[in-house]
Amino acid sequence: MKRNKARTAHIKPTGSFHYDPTLALPRTGQRAAEIQAFGTIVKLPNGLSETVCRESVERLNQLLADTLTLRDLYKKHHWQVAGATFYQLHLLFDKHHEAQTELIDQIAERIQSLGGLSYAMAADIAENTNIPRPPKGREEVPVQISRLLTAHEIILQQARAAARNAASLGDDGTNDLLVSGVIRTNELQVWFLAEHIVDSPLVTAE
Repeated sequence: MKRNKARTAHIKPTGSFHYDPTLALPRTGQRAAEIQAFGTIVKLPNGLSETVCRESVERLNQLLADTLTLRDLYKKHHWQVAGATFYQLHLLFDKHHEAQTELIDQIAERIQSLGGLSYAMAADIAENTNIPRPPKGREEVPVQISRLLTAHEIILQQARAAARNAASLGDDGTNDLLVSGVIRTNELQVWFLAEHIVDSPLVTAE
C-alpha cells in the first residue's frame, strides 16, 4: 500500500504525470537475513513428512555435488583431449556434459520441491563431492576416460542406494528421478566410455 501511495503522489490533481527520476534508480547494495537456512526443510503440502523430505534432500544434495563435479570433469576433458580419437571424444565428452547438465537441473529442482535447499556454489561443491579432483594439466585419453568411469561408478552406487531408500520411504518422485534419470543416463554413458578403452585390433585380427 505504501508503494502505491509513493507512486500516486506524483500524479497531479489534473491527472497528468509528474516525472520523478528517483523511481528509475536501481536499489543497489541491499542486504537482508536469509529467508531459509541451508539444511532446513520448508514443509510443503506434498503428502510427504518432513523427515522423509529431509532424508531425500540430503541424499540428493550429495548426488548433486558429485554430478556437478562429473559435468565439469567432462568439460575439462572436452577441452584437453588429444590424440587420434580427438574428434570423436571431443564431441562425445560435450554430449555427455550436456546430459549431465540436464540432470543437475532436475536434481536441484527436486530438492527445492521437497522444501530443501540445493548446493549452488562451486566452493560448496568442491568441499562436498566424493569424486577425486584431477590435476590442472592435460592427461592421456585412457586416464581421462578412467577418471570419468570412476566418477560415474561413485554416482551410480549412491543413486541406487538413494533410489531404494526413497522407495522404502514412499518418495516415489525421487525414486523415479533417480531410476529413470540419474541411473539410466549414467549407465548409458558408462557403456559409451568403456568401449573406448577396449584393446581391440583395428585392422588385423589376433
